[in-house]
Amino acid sequence: MNAQEIIRSVEQEQMKPELPVIYVGDTVRVGVKIREGDKERVQPYEGVVISKASSGIAQNITVRRVFQGVGVERVFLLHSPRIEDVKVMRRGKVRRAKLYYLRQRTGKSARLKQRFDREV
Repeated sequence: MNAQEIIRSVEQEQMKPELPVIYVGDTVRVGVKIREGDKERVQPYEGVVISKASSGIAQNITVRRVFQGVGVERVFLLHSPRIEDVKVMRRGKVRRAKLYYLRQRTGKSARLKQRFDREV
């Protein structure tokens, strides 16, 4: 076995098989494991997926939410052990791959239409 096959097999073991299909524009709730002292809890982070990047074990999504009037974006590695689960709350109808334009928008112009032709 060569080095690439070994790397690919190790990556395959670490990947999560139960992840839903996520599209740009979807509103998702990501359960993030938070460590406080010696305890661990799951904190949900809900927002709109504004970009997807990479593939395989390095696949990540950028999730944007507005918290107390300030836009907050977080990048999540989907196959990370810190991610408990990812749940799609609603599907968004978008026409581009990256939704960076939402950073300049507020209020009604920052909303996305809902998509009903895909399974939630």
